[in-house]
Amino acid sequence: MQAMVDRPEIGMNVRTTRLEDLSVVELTDLYERIRPLLAKRIEQEKRKLEAALARLSNDTASPRASERRVIAASGSHHKTRRKYPPVLPKYRNPTDRSQTWAGRGKQPRWLVSQLKAGKKIEDFLIRKAGATQSA
Repeated sequence: MQAMVDRPEIGMNVRTTRLEDLSVVELTDLYERIRPLLAKRIEQEKRKLEAALARLSNDTASPRASERRVIAASGSHHKTRRKYPPVLPKYRNPTDRSQTWAGRGKQPRWLVSQLKAGKKIEDFLIRKAGATQSA
């Protein structure tokens, strides 16, 4: 894409100057002139979008519609999840005792590989303290 620049102090026309042909000094000068204009335009666009959002917020009288707008604006389609109590682990990796699994959700890799090797899930159960083993 070939962008053209107007440089009145140098006497060049917008339609005849290619940015690729400018020196570092000329590009820096151009950047310094464009930066405040760009910031001003971005701020104007931001104000327009905020005004449009405010109009949309005032247009609907239904409180449920207001909730849907807030959820849609945040990008979240889910309500906040209910807090569950912590679940104690039921299974432990015998080769790395720090790796445990509560038995909920997806099985961990260490367990999947052991089950594929022919072991049974009961082999990894964590025995409760004070529980007697039946023979």
